[in-house]
Amino acid sequence: MTDSLIKSLLVLADAVEARDPYTGGHIWRVSQFSKLLAVKIGLSEKEAVQISLGGYLHDLGKIGIPDDILKKKGKLSEEEYAVIKTHPLIGQNLIKEHPLSDLVCNPILEHHEKLDGTGYPYGLGEDEIAFSSKIIGLVDVLDALTSTRPYRREMPISKAFQILDAGSGTHFDSNLITHLKELKENEDLSHIIGHSSPGIPLVTCPVCGPVLTVPRTARTGDVVFCRACKGKYELHLNLDKFDAEMVGMTENPVELQPELNSDAVNELMKDFVGKFG
Repeated sequence: MTDSLIKSLLVLADAVEARDPYTGGHIWRVSQFSKLLAVKIGLSEKEAVQISLGGYLHDLGKIGIPDDILKKKGKLSEEEYAVIKTHPLIGQNLIKEHPLSDLVCNPILEHHEKLDGTGYPYGLGEDEIAFSSKIIGLVDVLDALTSTRPYRREMPISKAFQILDAGSGTHFDSNLITHLKELKENEDLSHIIGHSSPGIPLVTCPVCGPVLTVPRTARTGDVVFCRACKGKYELHLNLDKFDAEMVGMTENPVELQPELNSDAVNELMKDFVGKFG
């Protein structure tokens, strides 16, 4: 029963992420970053897996954010940013009645809190933020910086770490940053950055930037679609990743429907089975 409940949480989180074509794979990457970091600092396997689950669920509350704000390409107004800042509370309210809510409620609510009290939704201080939330909050920012968003392209990992360093001790736990740097230097993050699920490099729309859904079974000549610009793309394998060549447009709603990241869910379940019974 517990394993079925875990899978229900993963599918729920994936359904929320499927709304936004720009964030494809974000929750999987945060989940994997957070697990690696938890193991690196010496937490038990069960603790690391629980933090990984929290990483997958952390953005659940974005289901309550209107599309025109969530996918806006320009800078958010103060009013729009205030709406964005409600997503941790929305997530907490959605999950609180779930039988396994205690496993994930802290990172859902606290992943935007900062050590110096300048975060949201409550402005918690360093001693008030759960350790799992500190881990997930840090790697959430790492992934946001190294991923394409509607308002900018992804940045190099070196520049992303400069930004994290600037927040060391104020926004982020300095010890966690040190361990995260060691993971980077050992190339332990490279199989996660720029991927949407295990072994699947991201393929982005060359016209407008969102992530194109590419299944594990994809082959050269397969066709995928961009839900943002409605472009039709043919895939061509180039070394270990696909390039996307525009071959037309589509207005067919069936071809533009969102798809769950079933590859990520199935791989994660291998970690979670039997851990929380």
